[in-house]
Amino acid sequence: MADTVLRFSQIFLKLGRRIIHNDVRSLSSTLFKYEDLKIELADEKSLKPKPDPDQLVFGKEFSDHMLQVKWSSDSGWKKPVICPVQPLSIHPAAKCLHYAIELFEGMKAYRGTDNKIRIFRPEENMKRMNYSARRATLPEFDGDELIKCMKKLISVDREWVPYSQTSTLYIRPTIIGTEASLGVAFSHDALLYVLIGPVGPYYPTGMKPVSLLADPLKVRAWPGGAGSSKMGSNYGPTIHTLQEAIKMDCQQVLWLFGDDHQVTEVGTMNIFMFWINQQGEKELITPPLEHGTILPGITRKSLIELAQQWGEFKVSEGVFNMKDVTTALNENRLLEMFGAGTACIVSPVERILYQGENLAIPTMVEGAPITNRFMKELTDIQFGVTSNHQWVTSIDDGI
Repeated sequence: MADTVLRFSQIFLKLGRRIIHNDVRSLSSTLFKYEDLKIELADEKSLKPKPDPDQLVFGKEFSDHMLQVKWSSDSGWKKPVICPVQPLSIHPAAKCLHYAIELFEGMKAYRGTDNKIRIFRPEENMKRMNYSARRATLPEFDGDELIKCMKKLISVDREWVPYSQTSTLYIRPTIIGTEASLGVAFSHDALLYVLIGPVGPYYPTGMKPVSLLADPLKVRAWPGGAGSSKMGSNYGPTIHTLQEAIKMDCQQVLWLFGDDHQVTEVGTMNIFMFWINQQGEKELITPPLEHGTILPGITRKSLIELAQQWGEFKVSEGVFNMKDVTTALNENRLLEMFGAGTACIVSPVERILYQGENLAIPTMVEGAPITNRFMKELTDIQFGVTSNHQWVTSIDDGI
């Protein structure tokens, strides 16, 4: 049954993407450009004091300025504007408030030891953002132009980028459908905006392993759905299950799918398992993207490419389920398991609560060498310790 669902979902995804792409591309014919960017600076008296980098809480602090670009189906994209952070003025019937016609991205800027400010693989976020826009019937845009506009925004508020090797500047590009209409249809008006703000380390006292609730009755995404797009409708419904996990002394949810309890994602992150497979090979495996249930994470992509560059073990994108996990665990073949995402980079797993049984995952038994190696190599690239890496770009380049 699950195989039949997957086959039909793949056909649906291919057809749906073509239809959505053709419909929305015609609505995006007028693209905004960096050269048209207007800058309206906040009054000096209204500028906020910068918070202590050691006291930052994720998502609570915002810089003084934001980026906004309006769009309409009649005239396309308007000129981009950097302006003081301000409340949005939208009608109570705006489609984003009723039908979740919206999407977002998550990125970071890093201040290196050389005081240069870099962003990490922004072109990958732009590809994913346009993919989500097609799925949400929101307008597409030129990713290179938005990157240049965001670089300028960060440059304007550059003192908000923490002088720290642990804290960073979070970047939240968003598009919302703003048409005032209760009809269930694509939005004729939209707003792209970008907020930025400093965030502290995901692990303030050092990297700590997490415990997961794996409940096969709770499903995050399914074939033919929108699980591979980064939109709020994939996140809000998961909070209830997260609260249940916390009541059971778990920090996050391991999302399963299908009658065979396939492992898909962990919390809001991609999942990786480092194990000795049935053929006796050391292998790093993560679920595949082809079924449309997995978010194509930029950190996920980067870890796969790093591991392939190492060339020390097999690297695979493949389906694995809880039977594979428990069998490998019982046969001492499971070595490490971790989540991967922008916020934490990597998050080691030490326990899974599955069907009433606590499975002790041995990630930390040998000190999580693979997990920690990924953490160091990626942060060295992001903070410029690894010089001139192609995955990072300075905010001063190209503007």
